[in-house]
Amino acid sequence: MSAISKKRKFVADGVFYAELNELLMRELAEDGYSGVEVRQTPMRTEVIIRATRTQNVLGEKGRRIRELTSVVQKRFSFPPETVELYAEKVANRGLACYGVLRFVMESGAKGCEVIVSGKLRAARAKAMKFKDGYMVFSGDPARIYLDTSVRHVLLRQGVLGIKVRIMKDWDPTGRQGPKTPMPDVVKVHEPKEEESFGDKAHKHDVEL
Repeated sequence: MSAISKKRKFVADGVFYAELNELLMRELAEDGYSGVEVRQTPMRTEVIIRATRTQNVLGEKGRRIRELTSVVQKRFSFPPETVELYAEKVANRGLACYGVLRFVMESGAKGCEVIVSGKLRAARAKAMKFKDGYMVFSGDPARIYLDTSVRHVLLRQGVLGIKVRIMKDWDPTGRQGPKTPMPDVVKVHEPKEEESFGDKAHKHDVEL
């Protein structure tokens, strides 16, 4: 295989992985989807889906996984029976970033960002960022509304750094969030009922 052919294959594989990941992220966002791995064999292409709720990915009697296989086959023009989808459970929800985002947003947050950095899948260190909802990063609102936490985990391949930012929602009572509203919040008051001229004249006569 020539150098140009290798480059084209590398680009094509990258585009395929990105589009496949986006498709599965959209379809399985509520099932704790955390990533996908593609394995090429001489006979077929194996797609391993990692999620926290594998039973939901499989569906009743494997119905949903078959539907997903059909969608992937048609979307990427695979010949019949040359692509297989498998579901692999992510035991720790902390490793499933999409599941964490969904859990935080369902708990009442306005926005959430998770950054995982270190040796994730290759020898070189890199950072992956996952974000959902509305976030602010500067000014006084960031100081009031943002909660930030950083933790380091020692694994076999090295140290992983995990940074989580949670954007709290405004709460006038101050229980679930800050009392101070955002600077760009505009409150529209209900218009007051105007008294008619006759009512004002009658009120004036009574006072006299």
